[in-house]
Amino acid sequence: MQSAPGTGGFAQAGHLARSEQPAQPAQSVQSGRTVPAGRTGRYAAVDLGASSGRVVVAEIGPHTLELREVHRFANVPVRAGGTLYWDILRIHRGVLDGLRAAGPVDGVGIDSWAVDYGLLDEDGALLGNPVHYRDARTEKTASRVPFEELYARTGIARQPFNTIHQLAAETRLASASTLLLIPDLIAYWLTGEVGAELTNASTTQLLDARTRRWDTVLTAGLGPAARVLPPIRRPGEVIGPLAPEVAGELGLSPDTRVIAVGSHDTASAVAAVPAESERFAYISCGTWSLVGVELDQPMISEEGRRANFTNEAGIDGTVRYLRNVTGLWLLQECIRTWEAQAAPAETPPGAEPSTEASTEPSTGSPEEPVGGASPAGAPGGRVDLEELLRQAAGEEPFRSVVDADDPIFHPPGDMPGRIADFCRRTGRPVPETRAQTVRCVIDSLALAHRAAIEDARRLTGQAVDTIHIVGGGSRNALLCRLTADACGLPVVAGPVEATSIGNVLVQARADGVVSGTLADLRALVRRTQHLERYEPRSDAGIPPADALGGTVPA
Repeated sequence: MQSAPGTGGFAQAGHLARSEQPAQPAQSVQSGRTVPAGRTGRYAAVDLGASSGRVVVAEIGPHTLELREVHRFANVPVRAGGTLYWDILRIHRGVLDGLRAAGPVDGVGIDSWAVDYGLLDEDGALLGNPVHYRDARTEKTASRVPFEELYARTGIARQPFNTIHQLAAETRLASASTLLLIPDLIAYWLTGEVGAELTNASTTQLLDARTRRWDTVLTAGLGPAARVLPPIRRPGEVIGPLAPEVAGELGLSPDTRVIAVGSHDTASAVAAVPAESERFAYISCGTWSLVGVELDQPMISEEGRRANFTNEAGIDGTVRYLRNVTGLWLLQECIRTWEAQAAPAETPPGAEPSTEASTEPSTGSPEEPVGGASPAGAPGGRVDLEELLRQAAGEEPFRSVVDADDPIFHPPGDMPGRIADFCRRTGRPVPETRAQTVRCVIDSLALAHRAAIEDARRLTGQAVDTIHIVGGGSRNALLCRLTADACGLPVVAGPVEATSIGNVLVQARADGVVSGTLADLRALVRRTQHLERYEPRSDAGIPPADALGGTVPA
């Protein structure tokens, strides 16, 4: 979700949204502050991803929502002693540098990926770097509770890296006093306050889906881990002001408050879905596609468990009923493979992919046989993704289709070769050019989106009139158009910056700068952000579900 940072004020080219004329001022009181309802506030969103982190500054008012990125930094995991760790101090330094670059703000909110955590001792010191969710330590662990019961209690789908399984493999619990998920750990270092924000806590598979409290039966089975879980806090709660020494180091006011947001990045992204009614499905699209609907209550059923749907907490008591679908990871790995063939030093195999790779164009001509050499004149073997997608749009639709969630596609590596092998095994035409490979990927993802949305509708009984695609994948016009065609429903694409927008909207509402329900916040997104609409085409050649067989999503 790369965005160009501004070079000055919000009027510069780096800003990412537009404004409306302000309404007449009134008074609003919330979170202990009295503020003019017509004024704007300035908020910093700390958005931590698996390959990079960034700080975005937003100016928000009842009719204004403008953002600009002020700092971006790499997030590079480190393997030591056979264990893969997050370099959490480097991440924290990046956050501090970003907040320093942000300048005076009214609030700070932090979101990140889910499930990973740091452990503190009784003096509040960190007990080593957090272990990365991709580390192999959970491969040999097994929950003492059968998965059927785990799902019945938590509503969370089976994932080997869920926090409950990580704790079963944890060797540092005897010395630990507190467990903090990654956004809460950064918030602790900024404020000195401990807690577990609800939306992220719900992903641990330790939270009761109905009461939204730690499940005492499950935590009791963890032994020493039960005592390290901190109190739950909810989006919109003020965590606390910056600690004096932190404020001094950053040159910020000690009154600057850190506010709990939807600290699971998907929760913030879904909060910024610009839906006009409750009859919508969403796809938060990047490396993964998180596909689902928004509910008022968890939907926990045996059929939902078998379909691998999860019930994650959302903003304002909502439930994100969704399925994880392999997203643009396949395209990212194809691009990396093609570029590495010509310039292997530039793209180390196995590195954590960046979601920006799915949408950021580079240079060079893509039209070569899969596995062929880079075309003459392509600088450094770089692939022009924008041109490649244009060529893919002209290829025969649904000529080659794969099951994007097949385990063969999960590890990094030669994705074009794996796609070709899958097609051979399943009797489908093997892509012969890069453009055909890309078309295969996009067609397959569109069908996977259709399958997940149809399952969500069937399992919940919820009507869906519109599909919203947010995040970096919303810039992929071919994917958006084919998703509309496959689902037979209009797709509204955008905002690209949904996670940061959801983050700052929750802060601004807690501060009284904006008010209303989640629907009111989404209305502000619709009025101020650039959106694209794709209507389904009846002549797109979409194969019916029963024509696809059992090897690809129906």
